Amino acid sequence: NILFICGGAFAGLDSIIKERTDTKAMGFGADIKQKAELKAEDSLLKQVMPEDLMKFGLIPEFAGRLPVMVTLDSLDKAALVRILKEPKNALIKQYQHFLSMDNVELVFEDGALTAIAEEALRRETGARGLRAIIEGIMRDVMYEVPSRSDVVKCVVTEDTVRRHVEPELIVA
Repeated sequence: NILFICGGAFAGLDSIIKERTDTKAMGFGADIKQKAELKAEDSLLKQVMPEDLMKFGLIPEFAGRLPVMVTLDSLDKAALVRILKEPKNALIKQYQHFLSMDNVELVFEDGALTAIAEEALRRETGARGLRAIIEGIMRDVMYEVPSRSDVVKCVVTEDTVRRHVEPELIVA
């Protein structure tokens, strides 16, 4: 027995499914859909069929080996904030650990976490994009703090994220 698990964004697959599921209507009794009624991408992907995958570009022999297909919903802002904070190896915890080696406490205010999540949504990079955003915020701090023994705390605020203000370094 072999279990195939395939994952990915499959960009453009929703268009293929929409093309297949949209019915053309004509006449007085036709069911005409308004723009407001158009299916969202997440609900479209839940209707994926093997023929959609083949039209997308997978070979029939491979698409036929995927008897069960499931989709995941897009991450929302709250989920991205949780990803930043909650896992054992969460990004925020990693950076806190790095700075703790120099006896510096790192604090991300709630507004900063929300702004980071919103930026990831704006960039459409999902959870993978969180690292790049935090890297951009923390890059200078990570180089500066080890050479400064007077810094005891680093605070990342909402302004740090939204207005590209340097994180606040608090000295003893």
